[in-house]
Amino acid sequence: MASEKGRGATRNEASGRFNIPHREADGDWLDALPAIDGLAPHRRTSVTIERARRIITRNNSPDIAFSQSINAYRGCEHGCIYCFARPSHAYHDLSPGLDFETRLFAKPDAAKLLKEELSRSNYRVAPIAMGTNTDPYQPIEREWRITRQCLEVLAECRHPLFITTKSNRILRDIDLLSDMARDRLVSVALSLTSLDPLVARTLEPRAPHPLRRLDAIRQLAEAGIPVLTSISPVIPGITDHEIEALVARVADAGAREVSYIPIRLPHEVAPLFRAWLDEHYPDRAGKVMSIIRDMRGGRDNDPDFRTRMRGQGVWADLIRTRFIKARMRAGFTGERLTVRTDLFRPPEGPQMRLF
Repeated sequence: MASEKGRGATRNEASGRFNIPHREADGDWLDALPAIDGLAPHRRTSVTIERARRIITRNNSPDIAFSQSINAYRGCEHGCIYCFARPSHAYHDLSPGLDFETRLFAKPDAAKLLKEELSRSNYRVAPIAMGTNTDPYQPIEREWRITRQCLEVLAECRHPLFITTKSNRILRDIDLLSDMARDRLVSVALSLTSLDPLVARTLEPRAPHPLRRLDAIRQLAEAGIPVLTSISPVIPGITDHEIEALVARVADAGAREVSYIPIRLPHEVAPLFRAWLDEHYPDRAGKVMSIIRDMRGGRDNDPDFRTRMRGQGVWADLIRTRFIKARMRAGFTGERLTVRTDLFRPPEGPQMRLF
């Protein structure tokens, strides 16, 4: 199956991890069109309303810097081929491939649920992360505005927040974010993978242009909002040659700190990425996967908490050394972007606050 214009994955097979049968061509009329009359279908994006019971998700992973998060959406229209969240679509009997980027779920009750959870007497304040699974500023946020509604609740409650995104759509909410930043209640991690628009177009087909993301970093910084840039993922043989240029450009744009993560290929992401390589980089597909496997202990993916975010071996050490040197040359100091937790106040109920 060839890639579809504006989409990242080249395949749409269902996962086999949950005993769900692979989707055959005649199981979806869009998939069947090429076989029927040779037409290449234009796969439309659909959004299904999800009625969640709770909106705050908690984790205790030792290599993740937050304990609770909010995901307003499932699936992501950005279509990043490397996205580690793709396997989550298999829980819904959908493919981590094209379904992940075209069959989306939205949680319109998120702000209401958030107010309810923050109002509980046993709630203990800790920074909430947004964008940890799928992007809170993907294209459908323009109409659904669920991220904006959650931000309004958090701003009212003076609740600390971390946001991760690769979209300049975050600038729409600069009024709320700058207000929170004055009290040191928010920091933003804006992801930038490549400066080459041709590479970015195949890696992240519906994410904003790299120059727009650099401009977003600049505008956020000028508004007093602390910005970290995540150069993630670093893909050997595809984007690793840009490490030094990326670090220098984000420093010039005003980022306060910079980080990176070598590419991870959990579960169904590995075969999707291999198929993507075969289509877009057939001349080096074998070499790229060989280096990735070398960094991941001989496997496509390393799920170990100790090494999954860093990689191991000669190639991982080389990338780490180059990144550290580039970071020092750009003037980054290792500043930790922290947020305050002492200003929290529960949401107002039916009775207004007395003070």
